[in-house]
Amino acid sequence: MLEMTALHAAGFWSGLLILVLIVLSVRVVMTRRRQRIILGDGGDEVMIVAARRFGNAAEYTPVAIAALVLLALLGWQAWIIHLIGAAFFVGRVVHPLGLAFGKGPPPARVIGMTLTWLPLVAAAALLIACPLVGMAPA
Repeated sequence: MLEMTALHAAGFWSGLLILVLIVLSVRVVMTRRRQRIILGDGGDEVMIVAARRFGNAAEYTPVAIAALVLLALLGWQAWIIHLIGAAFFVGRVVHPLGLAFGKGPPPARVIGMTLTWLPLVAAAALLIACPLVGMAPA
């Protein structure tokens, strides 16, 4: 990977995450057209799944982007931003695949949520540790 500053790394992963949101949003629009649903989900299971794929990503992604930027601004090294950003990105790409399969948590959904929560927990821990214990980014 190219040599990046921490802020560049945060921008890189933020840009990719925004693209994931756009792809999922376009899929919602395409499903609306195909199912002929103007507003809401119409009780249609295909529409419900498409909307939840986007909705789930839209719920978690802004927090991850904010965390990446804050970590970079606080001085954490680029490799930490890349690690957290990459794990979250993979989780956000894998999770919607898991929603395609009926009821119950298929492996893709479990892996996707795990790779969503773990990076957020790591980011939260680093953000909390900095001011509380005087932990300085290396």
